Parts: sequence; structure tokens; C-alpha cells
Amino acid sequence: MAIRALRTAASGMYAQQINIETIANNIANVNTTAFKKNRAEFKDLMYQEVYINPQATVQPGIIGTTDTKIVVGNGVQPASTSKIFKQGDLVASNGPLDFAILGEGFFQIRKPDGNFAYTRDGSFKLSAEGYVTTADGYIVEPGIVLTDNINEISVSADGTITGIDTAGNSIELGTIQIAKFINPAGLKAIGDNLYIETEASGRPIVGRPGDEGFGVIKQNYLEHSNVDIVEEMVNMITAQRAYEVNSKTIQTAEDMMQMTNNLKR
Repeated sequence: MAIRALRTAASGMYAQQINIETIANNIANVNTTAFKKNRAEFKDLMYQEVYINPQATVQPGIIGTTDTKIVVGNGVQPASTSKIFKQGDLVASNGPLDFAILGEGFFQIRKPDGNFAYTRDGSFKLSAEGYVTTADGYIVEPGIVLTDNINEISVSADGTITGIDTAGNSIELGTIQIAKFINPAGLKAIGDNLYIETEASGRPIVGRPGDEGFGVIKQNYLEHSNVDIVEEMVNMITAQRAYEVNSKTIQTAEDMMQMTNNLKR
């Protein structure tokens, strides 16, 4: 039984190690634009029926008889990490190409291989060709181009981009469309503030900002990380204490085995 306790406690320590790593990543990204915090999820391992008195017999129908076996668990294992897509605070900025989504939805990003990725990070730049891009140079759909004669731009809540040319004329340049998913927690994070669709997330539903079920665009704002540093510190302390208790369990099991080895007839 002590050996089972060692394995069970070891699984608990490994689970809390994964938990700490998840919390550490959240804290490290507390200032990352539009970062969505992760949560580690766990599940219990299989159970075993253990006979506590193999010689005892059970007489069905007689009051007072009990079964001679009990069910014992074998520990815990990490099940998954899930993204929490809670809205982050919107922080004012001075960049005309800084966009934030207030509500549900993702910006669509075209990667060099032609596939699409999705992001909540709206800190966009301007490429040498005049395309609105991410910091890594990926084009934001639907491929808005700002020509040399555009002095300034404005973006309305429904994603319409309007430019003012050198003559003072107003020119509609296009409309930013956003995508949403039935299960955004199923998206796969690939780094660089980007996500790609998976079977779990479902296919993207593309729409115009402000339509039913879609968020709106806020120009000159950026979405802040949704990490609550106080909550993460509390979670870290809880995980640390759980790790410590599991290590104490291993020490106790080892002491029990040592006492058994020291028994004399």
C-alpha cells in the first residue's frame, strides 16, 4: 500500500508542476497585448478494487455482513490546458493602426502559406507596399492598402476604414471583417499572439463588426491581457502548498516502509 501511495503522491507532484508552469506563463504574459490566460485542467486516474480481508466470507441477505474490498484511487494526471477568452481591458493608445475588438471575434490574418490565423492583438503596422499587417508582416484581411496620397485614416465601429487624401477628400478604403468560433477555447495557440482553427473550435464564422454576435472595432485602443496578477499569485501559492503536501505524503510513505523493514519477530 505504501508503494501505491508513493506513485499517487508522485502523480500529484507532477500535476502541480504543470499547474505552476501554466501559472508562470500567465504571469510572464501579463503585459502581452490581448493575451488570454491559460488554465490547467486535471482528471483522476483509474481506480482499483483492493481486498482488505481475503479470508472473510460475505453472506448475502444477512444484516451486518460487509464486502471485503474497497476502491482505491491511483492519483491524478493533467488533462488539458484551456484558454479563457474573457475580455481584457481596453487601453487608449496614440496609434492610428491600433485596433481593439470590444466583444466577440478575432482579426483574420493571412499567413505566407495562404492559410489563415486569428488574433485579438490589433497593434498593426504598415508594410512597404502599404498593406495593414501584424508586427511580423502578416497581412490583415481583407488586405487593406493605404496609398501614398492618404494622410490619415479612421475606422468606424463596424470596421469601415476611411482615408483622407492630400486634397482633403474622404475615401472609403474597405471594411475589416472579423471571425468568431462556436468554441474559441478549442483554438490552437501557435505563438506570436496567433491562433489557428481545430476540429474542437469548429469552422470560423465570418461577419462584419457590430453584427449580431460580433464585437465592434475601437480605433486608438488596444486590448490588454486578461491576466489578473493577484489571482495568479493566489493560484501559485495554492499550487505550491499542494506540491509540498504531496512531497510530505512521499516522505510519510517512505517512513512507513522503513518501519516495516525494521520490524523484528
